[in-house]
Amino acid sequence: MPEVTFDPAAIAADAVALAELPGGTGHERVRIDWLQRRLTRAPGRRRVDDAGNLVWTFGPPPYRLALLVHVDDVFDEATARGVTQRDGWLCGPGIGDNAIAVATAAAVAEQVLAEPGPWPAAVVFTVGEEGLGGLRGARHACRELAPEAVLALEGHGCDRVFTDAVGSLRVRVTVTGPGGHSWWDRGRPSAVHELVGLLHAMIASASAQLPVNVGLVDGGTGVNAIAGRASATVEWRATDQAALDRQEAALAELTASPGLRLSVERLDRRPAGSVPRSHPLVAAVLRARSSIGLPAATGDGSTDANAALAAGIPAIALGCCEGRDMHAPAERIRADSIVTGAEQLRAVLAEILERNQPC
Repeated sequence: MPEVTFDPAAIAADAVALAELPGGTGHERVRIDWLQRRLTRAPGRRRVDDAGNLVWTFGPPPYRLALLVHVDDVFDEATARGVTQRDGWLCGPGIGDNAIAVATAAAVAEQVLAEPGPWPAAVVFTVGEEGLGGLRGARHACRELAPEAVLALEGHGCDRVFTDAVGSLRVRVTVTGPGGHSWWDRGRPSAVHELVGLLHAMIASASAQLPVNVGLVDGGTGVNAIAGRASATVEWRATDQAALDRQEAALAELTASPGLRLSVERLDRRPAGSVPRSHPLVAAVLRARSSIGLPAATGDGSTDANAALAAGIPAIALGCCEGRDMHAPAERIRADSIVTGAEQLRAVLAEILERNQPC
């Protein structure tokens, strides 16, 4: 692959433009359209697939590598979007997760994949990675493209390689009952009281290996009414798929107190998985990082790579910037780390695509 230099100001400008567009999960089309315009004169072929991903291919299948980069973020349409620069940081909702990764992938791919190489590759700007998106875009891309290996690119976390995929189980727990007047019907079972008890038990049984988060709680109609309905969304995360399986089985055994009904609805399940450090894909990535002075540390994360691992495809994730406050309105990335992220991706692509060995 040719040696190239990158313009961090141009990459930052693309990232800012993306972050300031609507792009919450399920509303990614405006960003996909922006990318199509941005890449009008870029090499390769582009199309929008049935999942809504923008698929950018270089050469015919089968593909040696698919680079997956999600375009959605966690912020809804009511979010006040805008990116500011101060004290060497770019600050604003979604700038790090995942606008800077999208901008970096576009900048690197249009330069280093422009020349025909020994191995065909694909870049997929995916939808449905955040929230309850269910990795919809990544799952579809892995099925359709069936690449030899997958690299997921994220904005935060350039200090390590993410070889362990954190899985998750997300459910909605709902309790319903007759309701009633808080005085005249005293003694009737309350949906809120029951739900609080169930959530307390879930929290008490959590561990460092299987933490639980109660994300949303709602129910009841008033302070003087016995609640006839209450619900909560609950998430467990783990790097051990068996632990998530056991938790889901335990939920199937839950029951409500007499006079109340309980339902547990699965909202999303993100598979856990891992790639051993000795795997050729990990070794190639670590060699590439070493060549530009980045550490060989590994870690865990929840990314599009989960979908590939679930499909039996070796996959890891990389971050491309130093960042803080992911998923918060005050999210930020260090501007001077942008060029390092671009150089890392160039080195990784060269190492994977130019070496005549399996991933």
